[in-house]
Amino acid sequence: MLTHTRELVTAAAAAGHAVGAFNVITLEYVEAVLAGAESVGRPVILQISENAVTFHGGRLAPFAAAATALAATSSVPAALHLDHVTDVTLLHQAPACGFSSVMYDASALEYDDNVAATAAAADFCHRHGLWLEGELGAIGGKDGAHAPGVRTDPAEAARFVAATRLDALAVAVGSSHAMTTRTTTLDHDLVARLRAAVPVPLVLHGGSGVGEPELAAAIAHGLVKINIGTALNVALTRALRGALDAGAGIVDPRRYLAPARDAVARTVAETLTRLDPARSDSARPDPAPVPA
Repeated sequence: MLTHTRELVTAAAAAGHAVGAFNVITLEYVEAVLAGAESVGRPVILQISENAVTFHGGRLAPFAAAATALAATSSVPAALHLDHVTDVTLLHQAPACGFSSVMYDASALEYDDNVAATAAAADFCHRHGLWLEGELGAIGGKDGAHAPGVRTDPAEAARFVAATRLDALAVAVGSSHAMTTRTTTLDHDLVARLRAAVPVPLVLHGGSGVGEPELAAAIAHGLVKINIGTALNVALTRALRGALDAGAGIVDPRRYLAPARDAVARTVAETLTRLDPARSDSARPDPAPVPA
């Protein structure tokens, strides 16, 4: 069922766990994320990034329409989120394309410029019923670097939230985008201090690189929305290679896309169970294959 992002994040915060937000690139990703969420009975956020929109020729509406239609038929609550937007024109398309939330990323700007740009995005989003996530502190790029000095300052974060009136804050606490191994060590003391200083939910980007003990501790200290992208790409690519290696003569894409989609669904199911530490392993069914 199509749900507002605010409802999912608010419910997770009240229950003391986190909601999973998964970046989707093609229709197979959307189907897999929803199948994985349904198999463990957990709500989920579908994220379409600005990079994914670029991959689709800069056309947001068609892919968003497909994701919205699938989310509406899901048996679990599912929200649609526009991720890492830097283009204001793209931001302004969000309300008409079925999104309930946007992550507007002005973190590459100087602090005052970040405040001004994020505040303007918040004004637009709130006028259109959208939940806005912003970012303060460099979270790390495609090089996977973990710069020790790159962290979100709690006092600055409190000022940033007050000045921008955003609804959630992505913070730099040691994670990095595009990691293919779960070896990140997070700064849990900083997470706790940010939670105490900031009156809005905290978001972790780069969740693919965070192992289970680290993730459980981060959630316990106050992270509420966990973004996952690269782990899905790894699962899909590995399954694709395996299927193609096993059948050199395969030309029907369904023969290799189906196992790849199922691999992503399993990754989503496993990730979602890690985000709710209170839930018993015995209550978690194995994810069923996505219908072909």
